[in-house]
Amino acid sequence: MNPLVTALTAMSLAALPVVLPAGTAQASAAPRWQACGGGADPRQECSALKLPIDYGAPAKGTFSLAVSRIRTAKPGTRRGVLVLVPGGPGSPGLDRPSALVGKLPKSVLDRYDLIGFDPRGVGRSSPVSCGLAHEDLAMVRLKPYPAADGGVAENASWSRRIAEACARNGGPLFQAITTRNEARDMDAIRLALGEDRLSYWGVSYGTYAGAVYATMFPGHTDRVVLDSNDDPDPTKVERGWLANYAIGAEDRFPDFGAWAAARDGEYGLGENAAAVRATFLKLTAALDRDPIPWPGANPGELNGNVLRETMLNALYSDAGFPTLAGLMRAASARGPLPAPNTPPDEALQNTAATAAATLCNDVTWPGSEARIERQVKRNRARYPLTGGMPVNMGPCAYWPYRVAEAPVRVTSEGPSNVLLVQNLRDPATPYSGALKLLRAFGDRARMVRVDSGGHGSYLANGNSCGDRAVTTFLVTGRRPATGAVCR
Repeated sequence: MNPLVTALTAMSLAALPVVLPAGTAQASAAPRWQACGGGADPRQECSALKLPIDYGAPAKGTFSLAVSRIRTAKPGTRRGVLVLVPGGPGSPGLDRPSALVGKLPKSVLDRYDLIGFDPRGVGRSSPVSCGLAHEDLAMVRLKPYPAADGGVAENASWSRRIAEACARNGGPLFQAITTRNEARDMDAIRLALGEDRLSYWGVSYGTYAGAVYATMFPGHTDRVVLDSNDDPDPTKVERGWLANYAIGAEDRFPDFGAWAAARDGEYGLGENAAAVRATFLKLTAALDRDPIPWPGANPGELNGNVLRETMLNALYSDAGFPTLAGLMRAASARGPLPAPNTPPDEALQNTAATAAATLCNDVTWPGSEARIERQVKRNRARYPLTGGMPVNMGPCAYWPYRVAEAPVRVTSEGPSNVLLVQNLRDPATPYSGALKLLRAFGDRARMVRVDSGGHGSYLANGNSCGDRAVTTFLVTGRRPATGAVCR
């Protein structure tokens, strides 16, 4: 899971809506497509669907779901649509066809129309906001890092304030932002497009949304690719994903340690991976005690938690390693620090609101401050890289809304048409959690295990063997044997 994706899609979407009342068996009309503009690939078209806020209570009103497509250039070989399910929760997806049309193999593009969408509440799909103050949009608050001494009192105060702001400013759609409803929205897209079945590629949180769709609508699935997989445990779901950051960071950090050690002459962080780890822990402890001013950053200092958060983000891809190593080198020298890369508040407002809504509306979270502080203390000792953040409290502890529907329990009921692709050293959705999704699907799924690090595998941080396996499945439907590993 990555709830801090910061970019909002900027597009013109003046299109006639398709009305899909709850319970209809098919769309009443086809979408009216037009050029998207706003820097999208000129082949990408956009439209909007008018969908129920609450499928069980249509009288509560509707919202606008922004959708996009790039049609296959070879209609004669077209198999259907490939829906690109974004991560987050809170990440936009409207421009994903434009982003991926140049990366996907021609054999895939020949067979599918690429379909993108902004999930409900995100980007151009009736966006929501909690109206948070600037200081509450700091990355080290959007992920709930505890105080330098492991205390959670400040987290409790912030969490109450955020929950109250979301209740005050979220609007009527806010309570209905759930994974179950995202799956229903995906099926509404299917109906509007006139498709009997959907093929789709979900990444990160999109794997859970895709697994929920495959469970709720198994007969309408075609070829399902789930990439960088969330643990579907219905007693925890998002609580478990947050906790898994501690495991994922430990799985992945040795890759960075080896990379930095090979460049010890440049960065001076240690001669081997263990020494680099020791340097990181020493630096975070020193910055906990004595932060370095960092004008323009949010917060305006480099403290231990800011370095921990920089580490987590850097582990998503080897391309982030120089940023982390450079900041560690600067911190060791007590400056000067690089220019901060602080996302604009406008982008974070929507991402933070939709992430909070999904996390808190999907499952109940514990609210005992004393219990959580004990959890944080144990977690900090066992997984020192992440400083207790993965088990700390956030706004869900004080959420004003009840969980309306129990989380979906993913099962083996349905066609055997699911392919999981998973890096063995993923910092955000670790391999151990992905195995739980594989077990939940049973005979419905196979897994491509990729001996790589980073978050995102297919056409991202994977390798040619893993990429070929996914492409072959999308093109032919063939999956590798159980237990196959791409090294």
